[in-house]
Amino acid sequence: MMIRNIKILFLVLAVTLMGSCELDLLDNPNAVTVNNADVNFILNRVELAYSGNFNAFSDPGMRLTRMLNQGAAIYDNAVTPGNNGPWNSSYSDIMSDVKALIPLAEASELFVHAGIGRTIRAMVLMSLVDAYGDVPYSQAIDPNNFNPGVDKGADVYAAALADLNKAIENFNAKSKSGATSDLFYGGSTDSWIRLANTLKLKYHLNLRLVNKAGSTSAISALVTENKLISTAAQNFQFKYGTNLTNPDTRHPRYGGQYGPTGGGDYQSNSYMGQLYNSKGFPDPRVRYYFYRQTIKNPTDVNQLRCITNQKPGHYGENDVYCLPTTVGYWGRDHLNNEGIPPDGLLRTAWGIYPAGGLFDDDAGRGVSLGAGAGGAGIHPIMMRSFVDFMLAESALVLGTGGDAKALLKSAIEKSMADVRSLALGTTEASKINTFESSKGFVWADEVKKYVDKVLADYDAAANDDAKLNIIATEYWVALFGNGIESFNLYRRTGKPSGQQPALDPNPGPFVRSYYYPQAYTTRNKNAVQKTNSTVQVFWDTNPANNFIK
Repeated sequence: MMIRNIKILFLVLAVTLMGSCELDLLDNPNAVTVNNADVNFILNRVELAYSGNFNAFSDPGMRLTRMLNQGAAIYDNAVTPGNNGPWNSSYSDIMSDVKALIPLAEASELFVHAGIGRTIRAMVLMSLVDAYGDVPYSQAIDPNNFNPGVDKGADVYAAALADLNKAIENFNAKSKSGATSDLFYGGSTDSWIRLANTLKLKYHLNLRLVNKAGSTSAISALVTENKLISTAAQNFQFKYGTNLTNPDTRHPRYGGQYGPTGGGDYQSNSYMGQLYNSKGFPDPRVRYYFYRQTIKNPTDVNQLRCITNQKPGHYGENDVYCLPTTVGYWGRDHLNNEGIPPDGLLRTAWGIYPAGGLFDDDAGRGVSLGAGAGGAGIHPIMMRSFVDFMLAESALVLGTGGDAKALLKSAIEKSMADVRSLALGTTEASKINTFESSKGFVWADEVKKYVDKVLADYDAAANDDAKLNIIATEYWVALFGNGIESFNLYRRTGKPSGQQPALDPNPGPFVRSYYYPQAYTTRNKNAVQKTNSTVQVFWDTNPANNFIK
């Protein structure tokens, strides 16, 4: 990870006259203005801000889709208006900086910079709509308007698409130089074009419920053009480092859990159960996703109260409850907001992927500062496996190009490869190799066994809806660390089906969008808060009964 240098320009003006001294400054010499701003520094700031923006939008999506524990008892409390972070970073940081960046970059014929700015702004605009629905856009970022009204979500989405198309024009233009401050692709225009096209794929797939014909035509054209993310080098991911302070460059999930007393996130029992035993054997990724601080299930009710409780009556026979396995996978059930017992060095932690933690080699020891890969993980923002999963869904439900089964196979294999590649590129590599050798574990054989099982289930599926559930389930498993796409997937398809119910039998209706943040509704006289979190974004036309509560 490259860290942005901070440039401070000092202007010292001395005017000495024989009898008097007069100083007339119209601009603050220490302020960064459009005339003295460095385009590279602005771009660097935009990209760094986007990493935090992604994490802020991703977190609630992971929790709502049972990828991570949701620490609230009812859905309405899971998305309270008090969360201002993603909204503030979208408008105050990224969109305002991109607005300044683009004219400066284009005036200097630094078209790659402008293209990157537009691509990131498009991602932010889509995230805002996906999260909140109707949001300010046409009147936003205007220093003369402190009370911007909202635009329709469909119009903001259209603006994002326009940004992506213009970004591709920028990348194809003859630029004076590459984007020397680019933190993602190092200024590679081919990779940025592929990302922009992949975001267009996401755009049109989300719109398939409201414009099936348009989505089919647009996605078919993208398939024909064949300029989507497809290789590991083209994965759009933010890479973290291992530095502890000044600045802390570690993955935020690692930083929140790998300390002297542990703690941090509770993993989702149902998600861990999905990886450990839903196929009848463990998913090869389970030791990379999760690190068990103990390899035995607890017996002390003071550490885990639910071990003496009966499974709730509204849970089904196959629903995971309390402990997903017998070997120490220690998380929490969906919408469990119980107090925190002394289990900081016992609960299952983030593993090496994507958080840069520990590989699980059955050591059963507590986490510690600097353990594992030291936080050198990634944000999996748009991976090559995600593309194949989206194309598989599109091929199945829209009839676009490609074979859905073959794309499903490719998607799983790419996910497996990328998870392992990240891990083997860290200091955990020798531990992984030693563990596999001692257990007679052959990675390629385990991957093949897993893929063969999924494809056999796919062939045996009774209809296209059952096949879509298999595609969605495997996509959900591959999305670990990305709650933006898992929340979109769940609302778009209503799948994976069979999700673990809330712990409370009456948690209220499932969340379809987030409340507007309190900072926006209290400071903007034109803002109107939603009546509840069941308000659907424009592309989500699924009925309420599509979602398990």
